[in-house]
Amino acid sequence: MAHVIIVGGGPAGLSAGLFTAKNGLETTLFDTGKTWMHKAHLFNYLGIESRDGSQFVDDAREQVDEFGVERVQGEQVTAVEETDDGFSVATEGDDGVSDAYEADYVIFATGTNRGLAEELGCETTAEGPIEVSIDMETSVDDAYAVGATARAEKWQAIISAGDGAAAALDVLSKEEGEKFHDFDTPADAE
Repeated sequence: MAHVIIVGGGPAGLSAGLFTAKNGLETTLFDTGKTWMHKAHLFNYLGIESRDGSQFVDDAREQVDEFGVERVQGEQVTAVEETDDGFSVATEGDDGVSDAYEADYVIFATGTNRGLAEELGCETTAEGPIEVSIDMETSVDDAYAVGATARAEKWQAIISAGDGAAAALDVLSKEEGEKFHDFDTPADAE
């Protein structure tokens, strides 16, 4: 089973994690809790009339946890490097202990902090964000950038969540060897 590591726990990262875990991929998400959503209030998110940003994040975390995402709090990703088999991801916990993880895919959902993606060798646009394809893949194969990491503007939560879903569907398409669509019917919810 492929392993996806997601760096960032805002709408983009949580959305990517929901799709990859829901569809059977091993998914680890590093969430420092520093998403801009803690400063937001949602009035413009489809299906949500009015919602505090922190409550939205709490609900989204609960949902991805239920789908099987291994969500790691309090562990900062310090480096991502390419290996022969994918990626090596180094972290450091609040306790100062370092750890390393291996992944087949990495998704950067780090907001405007684009340093990790740049250090990996992902190309940037003239405006500064990480350059991505329509499927959110960077110039480094199997590395993706979503939300504000890949956008100079249009940082709304709903757009970021869509970016995360697009990256996840591309990863799932690669794993399936054909275009993958995640379309549920009412019977799926039972």
